[in-house]
Amino acid sequence: MKNIIITGTSRGIGYELALQFAQAGHQVLAISRKTPQALIENQNITCVSVDLALDNDLEVVSQFLSSIWKKVDIIIHNAGSLLLKPFGEITSKEFENIYKVNVFGVANLTRICLPYLQKGSHIVTISSMGGIQGSVKFAGLSAYSSSKGAVITLSELLAEEYKEQGIAFNVLALGSVNTEMLQEAFPGYEAPLSPKEMADYIFDFALTGNKYYNGKVLQVSSSTP
Repeated sequence: MKNIIITGTSRGIGYELALQFAQAGHQVLAISRKTPQALIENQNITCVSVDLALDNDLEVVSQFLSSIWKKVDIIIHNAGSLLLKPFGEITSKEFENIYKVNVFGVANLTRICLPYLQKGSHIVTISSMGGIQGSVKFAGLSAYSSSKGAVITLSELLAEEYKEQGIAFNVLALGSVNTEMLQEAFPGYEAPLSPKEMADYIFDFALTGNKYYNGKVLQVSSSTP
């Protein structure tokens, strides 16, 4: 059984993933600002309240890894912050906050986990089709989509830097999924996939994708481009 870290587990895809891995017998460290009762009650899930925008919050993760787990097999960087706002109205603080969660949070958590990663470990970053060069872009998502593009390049670089250690880094660029975050940003829009359906795909990829891919960006979307 594997030790799996998942961020953004309070709802949506991250919540479904945490339950699915735990039900399969894996040990899960569920990281989110809010902690659902269903995760707390699962004996295979350890919940920690962390705001990825705050560097000091990640110290609890470092302490947990050094004292209890000692190794990390899979990280799923699922947490995301979305801002729908015209570019000219976005403050520098708002832009920075999106990057703190979507980019710096990914980098900082990965750095903390490095001493506990080993040959065969798989780091999966959940990006967006909005971060893919040449894809359809949507007005008002300049901070969000550009941050999702940044983690794509970061993952490609880390795959190169740690390939000799046998640590794989891959990105899944998702199309629209009917999550609470999507509904909050685009009320009434019905995405083609539910969080549970997308979690099913990510579950399998996290466990086996590193056998076939490293440093790759897979577009998980039913629409083109």
